[in-house]
Amino acid sequence: MKFKHLFIYALAGMALCSCHDLNLQPLSEASDETWFADKTQVEMSLNTLYLQQFWPLFKNCLYGTKDIMAMDEATDDWTNRSTLTVFTNGTLNGNNSTAIKGTWENSYKAISRCNTILANIERSKDNLTTELYERYMGDARFVRACQYSRLISLYGDVPYFTEEISLEEAYKMGRTDKAEVLQHIYDDFDYAAQKLPVAYDGNEMKRATQGAAYAMKARIALFFKDYATARDAAKSCMDLKIYSLYPDFGELFLSKTKNSVETVFGIPRSVEYGQMLQGGAVTAYLPRTAGGTSTANPSWDLLCSFLCTDGKTIDQSTVYNPQKPFDNRDPRCTATIVPFNTRHLGFNYTPEPDSAKCWSYKESAKITNKDSKGGDQYASYNGLILKKGIDETWVNNGSYTVDPDKLIMRYADVLLMYAEAKIELNDIDQSVLDAMNTVRARAYKADINSGSYPRITETGQAALRRLLRIERRMEFAFEGWRYWDILRWRIAEDVMNRPNYGLPTSVANCKKLITSKVWFFSGTPQIDENGSPDFSTMAGIAQYRVLSQRVFDVKKQYLWPIPTDDVLINANLQQNPNY
Repeated sequence: MKFKHLFIYALAGMALCSCHDLNLQPLSEASDETWFADKTQVEMSLNTLYLQQFWPLFKNCLYGTKDIMAMDEATDDWTNRSTLTVFTNGTLNGNNSTAIKGTWENSYKAISRCNTILANIERSKDNLTTELYERYMGDARFVRACQYSRLISLYGDVPYFTEEISLEEAYKMGRTDKAEVLQHIYDDFDYAAQKLPVAYDGNEMKRATQGAAYAMKARIALFFKDYATARDAAKSCMDLKIYSLYPDFGELFLSKTKNSVETVFGIPRSVEYGQMLQGGAVTAYLPRTAGGTSTANPSWDLLCSFLCTDGKTIDQSTVYNPQKPFDNRDPRCTATIVPFNTRHLGFNYTPEPDSAKCWSYKESAKITNKDSKGGDQYASYNGLILKKGIDETWVNNGSYTVDPDKLIMRYADVLLMYAEAKIELNDIDQSVLDAMNTVRARAYKADINSGSYPRITETGQAALRRLLRIERRMEFAFEGWRYWDILRWRIAEDVMNRPNYGLPTSVANCKKLITSKVWFFSGTPQIDENGSPDFSTMAGIAQYRVLSQRVFDVKKQYLWPIPTDDVLINANLQQNPNY
């Protein structure tokens, strides 16, 4: 697949499309009236729809405009020392430029580019086959549907338009009911599914496909609880029979794994062409011994949410030992979070507070252990660091630039969306169990029909709903989808109003944990009906430190605020409640 060419043509297309920087919807249109005359010009314009900024996972709210792996910092999967973000400290407002304004503006930029292409592509009709002409139309409508999907999920009712509009029209445009916009989104996805190819051959540029249209339709339908539509769209993607799960869960997220068999829709990154993770977006997730800052870490909540190898939660399992929290856990636990005293990035990760030194495999000697409170006061405040997607390519070149694929939709999500839709419809059959067990078996590198993993056999709706939610959390940790899940399930007011816990402040108090033999935890939290731990129930929790208190305001935060500047400019653009 010609991923590198996508970068070249996208960058070239940027020079040929001017971006009108309007607050409501920055428009993009061809620089002269002769553009869109042939295949090359249309493809260059289409390629600009796949620029990184139009597909956020999201931007990092702590590190400015650097694109990170995902928006997990807005969830209970993530912790940052004692710092919270605007999403987790209750200060979300219409002036938060990085996420609120940036998402709004970039979504409308992409929509306007789609509309410009659709309004002008007829100029090329005589130079294209009917199939190619309709494919290009489907491509633009797919992107437009994805952008509007993001907008109505986050902002609710939004301005909706499908044609090129003037500045005057933009300043007068009001909000269209999200239910109406959703139907238009379905129409665009349906058209795209009919006109886009099932796959691209080796000589073609890879953009959206039929499977991507089905899968993205399923995602937005599931978000708005249109379970029948979500079920059917996910099933249509599955029935194409061209996707499968990548055999190694841990390898799937590494930079070396490009365009895998599991990728239904993704955006390539490339260090060579300047599209990459870099700077703080990389170092924040690296341990201090490896040259990182260790400022962004998996939470204790996430660690405790992984099932044990008997398929039970940690408060119900007989194989869970709080002194050895990584033993006997679902393999995705140790693929996501670095286990204690294991090799990581060339050294032995040893966070115990009495370990001032750790072993360096590169130097074959003990070195200063900056990931222990005994060696560095700024070591991970909760003892955990991220492993998922991180290997030595993150540190070897010294520039802290990496280019893993940006996975917007993978086949595991299609399978679990199908299962979730069927569970919510109470249409539970063997296909539901098969979909869930296919995902779980892959984690264990097991055959779905084998007895070498904890197969799901529950058939009750409530029990399966709980298992589905746990499965999604284990499978998609630090990919950005936890935020959407807790909004969709309406559980944010429960899980996002709990403290972030970590290790005691002083080295002396940390060492007391070793002396009293309660490292790492002193007990086991109860796991609630959504698969989330409640640390207030854990014995000995007072020995540990509350790093921060998450805040979620149920009266307003299920929607984002409309950017303040746009509300002030346009009298017809009303703000969301309580902002």
